[in-house]
Amino acid sequence: MTSETTVSEMHWLGIVAMFAEVVIADGAPMLKSENASLNGWTLVDIRGRDLGSWLSEAKQVVRDQVELPAGYSLTWSGQYEYMERAQDRLNQVVPVTLAIIFLLLYLTFCSSGEALLVMLSLPFALVGGFWQIYLLGYNLSVAVAVGFIPLAGVAAEFGVVMLVYLDNALKHWRKAGRLNTVDDLKGVIEEGAVLRIRPKVMTVATIFAGLARLLPIMLFGGVGSEVMRRIAAPMVGGMITALLLSLFVIPAIYLLWRQRGVRRGEQLG
Repeated sequence: MTSETTVSEMHWLGIVAMFAEVVIADGAPMLKSENASLNGWTLVDIRGRDLGSWLSEAKQVVRDQVELPAGYSLTWSGQYEYMERAQDRLNQVVPVTLAIIFLLLYLTFCSSGEALLVMLSLPFALVGGFWQIYLLGYNLSVAVAVGFIPLAGVAAEFGVVMLVYLDNALKHWRKAGRLNTVDDLKGVIEEGAVLRIRPKVMTVATIFAGLARLLPIMLFGGVGSEVMRRIAAPMVGGMITALLLSLFVIPAIYLLWRQRGVRRGEQLG
């Protein structure tokens, strides 16, 4: 904070004390300057809540109750700056990631409808990640957002496995001339989803085994563990709901999507 005149110190401490415990400690006398301007620093150690929401409230209080004289300015620095940069980067990375997932799905099925089916069902898979974050008492942060990106990829992979079996069953029934009514379509869903559950569970178990390295990150501490735990937590919690998504939600959506074509007498597959 640059200064040419003096703002009431007690007024400033009173505002800070509204949402922080203020401790004044004596230190070595010194003059600090930046960009050829004198400045003073107020250091804040935030505990028990996320940095973003605290700063939003702090900025609002300062805007409403602090009038800066001419020659004064306020700058929010420290971890807040790093968080802002990371959020800006995520705003670019997340849409690109989702676009890549959609493109890969389209290349796999050669159908925009099935690619959209998987993409629209992804929020159901992310529910377990949010519950895991809640149960561990973590706040939403950049590290947590990074953990949700690979979870979305894994959930899409589960959906691809389910759709492959559903499409294969659909083509088999269509070639046999057995796909004439909605009840026949339900038989397709039963064959593709229920009777093929063993290979799908084996596929999911293989993915789980590959992600087993996340458990030591969740259970053990060490340097950098505070960040790594928040990255691993969404994936560990989201694995369960991603599996349930592929077993229950996708077949139900597939039935609702395909039964319209059956009623119109279209050839499916």
